[in-house]
Amino acid sequence: MSLRDAIDNFYEPLVAEAIDESKEDGDSQDYLTDVMCVALNRLPAKYYRHSIDMMFYLADGELETMKKNALAAVREARAFVKSHKRED
Repeated sequence: MSLRDAIDNFYEPLVAEAIDESKEDGDSQDYLTDVMCVALNRLPAKYYRHSIDMMFYLADGELETMKKNALAAVREARAFVKSHKRED
């Protein structure tokens, strides 16, 4: 196992969940992948090795704040990606 396989970014599943909740008809996989990349680049990295450790060390209300931040980043990323469409 490589070192990259031993860590995760806590925001990745939060952003994926926010994207799932805000899916619209006609959203392509490419578009949603671009949205995820842009959203994650706008959020701070929050790396961990074991998810139980991450949950234990979060302050009260921090998870809810992170979910709100992820949703806001997804909304901004959708607008950004739509306004910077690639020509196929």
